[in-house]
Amino acid sequence: MSKISKMTLGDLVEFQRGYDLPKSKFLNGEFPVISSNGILGFHNEYKVKGPGITIGRSGTVGMPQYIKSNFFPHNTSLFVKNFKGNNPKYIYYLIKTLGLNDWKSGSGVPTMNRNHLHPISILAHTNNLEQKKIASVLSTLDYKIELNNRINTELESMAKTLYDYWFVQFDFPNKNGKPYKSSGGKMVWKDELKREIPEEWGVESIEKCCKIVDCLHSKKPDFNYEENKYYLLQLENIKDDGLLDLTSIYYVSAEVYKLWTSRIEVIENDIVITNAGRVAATAQIPRGVKAGIGRNITAIRPSTINPTYLFLTFRGIDMIRQVKMNTDSGAFFTSLNVKGIKKLNIVRPSQEIENRFEDIVKPLRQKRELNNFENQKLSELRDWLLPMLMNGQVRVRKI
Repeated sequence: MSKISKMTLGDLVEFQRGYDLPKSKFLNGEFPVISSNGILGFHNEYKVKGPGITIGRSGTVGMPQYIKSNFFPHNTSLFVKNFKGNNPKYIYYLIKTLGLNDWKSGSGVPTMNRNHLHPISILAHTNNLEQKKIASVLSTLDYKIELNNRINTELESMAKTLYDYWFVQFDFPNKNGKPYKSSGGKMVWKDELKREIPEEWGVESIEKCCKIVDCLHSKKPDFNYEENKYYLLQLENIKDDGLLDLTSIYYVSAEVYKLWTSRIEVIENDIVITNAGRVAATAQIPRGVKAGIGRNITAIRPSTINPTYLFLTFRGIDMIRQVKMNTDSGAFFTSLNVKGIKKLNIVRPSQEIENRFEDIVKPLRQKRELNNFENQKLSELRDWLLPMLMNGQVRVRKI
């Protein structure tokens, strides 16, 4: 049985500050320059052979990064100069349990140096085989999460490319199966959009094809967990890729939930759009989710329009341009109110074209939602396992 030993972090590894390299001195190459925030750019030479680990030294302090390839550690980071025979991936996961990203130093920009790191007391496995087994389990989970993310990026790109081809370039298949506009399809000018669209298509306000629900202006209720079905979506739950992140949920009491969902409880196919902060960030509610909406979020329910087409339209260039025109600029923040949302117009193709498009892109969207849900479960499992594997509460029998 592998023994867990009490020691300092400096007993396991040795850190060193990264190297000065102004952006003006970058020379185009294949080696990533790793700063405290991630990849700053690429250079034509490296300083450290991979795999390696960096930790943010200034700015984003204490965040560990694992780099597979040879790399150039920037002076805003610290890097592991010597692993002293320990498994690099195990060291990476061990560092993640130390909470170094909570580090604060002084009243200005926080900084960290190796003299802060080396004396930290830790419990660690010193047997290399045990380190390898632990790293393998956690890496497998991270690999699956990374793979799902790559798949989702491709699925999102496929849907967007098709949307742009059909509804921006207007080269959807005509009655003869040829691209409409490129084959001489007639176009007409629409003042609402300030551009041409196919002759037989129309323009409709969001108000006519959707049920718009006003965002709530009540004081944010107290966090109160009673059951996992009573929660409100917050701005941070809406991801930039149009999916929901439900790893952190704002629970409320059953009584408050009933009050906050008296006007709407968002369900599958509804769209949520942010009114402040990241203005007009959108996400679509996946299957199996029912929730209330928090402050600065508006819910939009499709009625006479296909839901995936509507969602992709909200992320298209026409809608982005209109949102900019209908956004209020306050003294301290910019907001998109419900009045502005109701002014938004949407291209309405023929029902046949809209239905054909929906049949193609809806499965792509649903696959993304499933992958996203799986990633959240995998992340929860990894984060649950991580400290217990490190402190010996859970052991890996074999790999």
